[in-house]
Amino acid sequence: MRNKFTTLISTAVPLPLENIDTDQIIPARFLKATTREGFGENLFRDWRYDSAGNPKADFVMNSPIYGGEILVAGKNFGCGSSREHAAWAIDGAGFRVVVSSFFADIFRNNALNNGLLPVTVSEKMLSSIFTAVKSNPKTELKIDLEAQTIEILGTSDKESFDIAPYKKQCLMNGYDDVDYLVSIREQIATFEKK
Repeated sequence: MRNKFTTLISTAVPLPLENIDTDQIIPARFLKATTREGFGENLFRDWRYDSAGNPKADFVMNSPIYGGEILVAGKNFGCGSSREHAAWAIDGAGFRVVVSSFFADIFRNNALNNGLLPVTVSEKMLSSIFTAVKSNPKTELKIDLEAQTIEILGTSDKESFDIAPYKKQCLMNGYDDVDYLVSIREQIATFEKK
């Protein structure tokens, strides 16, 4: 069982770059592990740290100004090769939601399968989020999974987002695919009897 996701209110980390691929999210040299542990510290490794392992002051995740459980990224997030480790790294770094105007399909599925919510917004809403967060890093976003809405608190900016009903149910109940099957085992047994 995972943490249930219903509503999240959090500040956000803005990363206004387009076409962020999975090798930038978690470089291939870190893919030897087969469990989720330790990936968060290597999220955006080559952008966050120099060759000696020192944090780069100009990278947003190293800034004391920004923080929170929401990563806001530019269009076409998660493109490139398929690697579940990208979702593991984002989750391991403490993010529960990634917001973008477009996600690569494989990344979206890997995120949802690992309890990370990808929220697709319009280009206009994405621009409004970046503007609000940059002008005030304490700006909070509200993600209401049941209502399927994202809102910039303190403004009138609010938008709906799509999610597959099955994945929504899994996130709201803290289920992975096996947990879901266990939750409906009586229905399965009844069906098998027919």
